[in-house]
Amino acid sequence: MAGGSAPSEGARIWDGPTRVFHWALVVLLLVSWLTAGENMQVHRWSGYGVIGLLVFRLWWGVAGGSTARFASFLKGPKATLAYARTLGSRTLNGAPGHNPLGAWSVMAMLAALLVQVGLGLFASDIDGLESGPLSHLVDFDASRVAAELHETTFRVVQGLVVLHLAAIGYYWLWKRQNLIGAMLTGKQRLATEALRPASMVRLLIGVVLAVAVAWFIAKGARL
Repeated sequence: MAGGSAPSEGARIWDGPTRVFHWALVVLLLVSWLTAGENMQVHRWSGYGVIGLLVFRLWWGVAGGSTARFASFLKGPKATLAYARTLGSRTLNGAPGHNPLGAWSVMAMLAALLVQVGLGLFASDIDGLESGPLSHLVDFDASRVAAELHETTFRVVQGLVVLHLAAIGYYWLWKRQNLIGAMLTGKQRLATEALRPASMVRLLIGVVLAVAVAWFIAKGARL
């Protein structure tokens, strides 16, 4: 890069909890997909795991490391459109963490997963033999509607995953930016250190919240 110092190859950009969340979610989504209709016990447990991860990510988006916080990476329409106009350039995005488009794709994925897994909690199969832990809170017809929407919204999640993978490929091939490597190592090519990590206390609070909510739901919202 002419006229400036070379960017660091080892600047820390993602904290450990954010990376663990990301890869654990990848694994659990695959498990949920492969066990749907085949092994419902495992499917339910993977769903509870996804719920715990989502609860943790919502907490971490408020109290986590600087680059994981929603307030640090969510931008308005003007900034998002301005970034979109630069997509044809091969210049790397110098901002730490998510770019404006990536940030909104993250929020879309979280929202779709919250709806999808939430519907699964109330769903029942056509025979009423396999049911979500909260299906007792609604009548059978409503639980069947939830089951159908649960399957439909998973198609939305699959579409968002495909877009996510396409974006990773685009940044790899066109901008020469290794997004997978950054999420594995936590490091990204930046001029300065970007991450301000959160305290261990905040991490523990997030873990306790995630486990408590997942456990409460798994028990059918019964204490």
